[in-house]
Amino acid sequence: MAQSQIDTAAPVGAGFALKRGGLLLAAVAFILFVTLFAGARYGLLLSIGLGFGITLEGLRFGFAGPWRAMILRRDPAGILAQLLAIGLVTVVALPLLAAHPGELVGAQAPVGWAMIGGAFVFGTAMQVVLGCGSGTLVNAGSGNPIGLLALPFFAIGSFAGAYNLIWWTDLGALPIITFNGGTGVAITLVLLAAVAVLLLRFAPPENRNIPPRYIFAALLLAALALGNLVIAGQPWGVVYGLGLWVAKGVSAMGGDLTASAFWAAPSTMERVQSSVLTDYTSLTDFGIIAGAFGVAAWRRGGLDQPLPKLPAKAWMATVVAGFLLGYSSRLAFGCNVGAFFSGISTGSLHGWVWFVAAFAGAYYGIKLRPMLGLEARK
Repeated sequence: MAQSQIDTAAPVGAGFALKRGGLLLAAVAFILFVTLFAGARYGLLLSIGLGFGITLEGLRFGFAGPWRAMILRRDPAGILAQLLAIGLVTVVALPLLAAHPGELVGAQAPVGWAMIGGAFVFGTAMQVVLGCGSGTLVNAGSGNPIGLLALPFFAIGSFAGAYNLIWWTDLGALPIITFNGGTGVAITLVLLAAVAVLLLRFAPPENRNIPPRYIFAALLLAALALGNLVIAGQPWGVVYGLGLWVAKGVSAMGGDLTASAFWAAPSTMERVQSSVLTDYTSLTDFGIIAGAFGVAAWRRGGLDQPLPKLPAKAWMATVVAGFLLGYSSRLAFGCNVGAFFSGISTGSLHGWVWFVAAFAGAYYGIKLRPMLGLEARK
């Protein structure tokens, strides 16, 4: 919902204050429940997930929207904030990874044909539904009908993509290439600065400032991402958790996962058979949805998003795009969070290649929206 549609200046009545108090109590109870039944580490990860959701929805910060703003209006503010957050994480994360190689791992993956194609398709689908991995969770949590429809198909696509992942990676890939330690920090910061300069070069003078809320969001996201890395031992991710939920459902209904090299792997099967409350990615995903819901419910009228009057082909496109978001992100080893944000900030070359391929896909995704009935033709 647009900010102008929300009556934030209206006085808060007793009923509304009671609702806000209930939201705070529900958040505390959710964290305590996970802490009690799974452990303090998992309760902390849920708290971090809530922080992600509150930051993304509360400060209206995302990935798909800023990319669209740059392509359509040459407004780089949102992407510059993303680069700032990535740079801040890089400065701390790469030294941490070098100092604790057996305790912490990065979001590092090989560059390959399937990875590049997957990133391109993800960028396209992301613009069709106007939501990336974290964006779809936030949109669903805040009651956006497109996000609510896309999310379950995103999860199914993630499960299916992982199911076939080994076949796709066998098409050909380079060894994993990473930038490590102090040299890695320097290379990554230089590359981030080069992208920022390139974006500013294309931007008109009036679009060369970053709004304070974007800077604040970047600082918060960087702090939360580093907290995720230290507590979980792995960077912030989104997509794996969604596919895992479907795998658990398939397994619970008696489905056989042994035909998939990915899902039959011992470490993955252990995750399928364990409580979802002990899966790091699932907990932060739950937190993002709940955090976005909490912010939307906190606002007066924040959850009152009407069902948009769209043609049938637009709803079908949302279903297909949701599935493709999940499937392609598994082939690409992540979404804007797992590959772009966490991949680059932990020194993986595939994060940079993902960025280029997904941005190219986003260009075509923007062109598809009016053709699919998701917005008016100009």
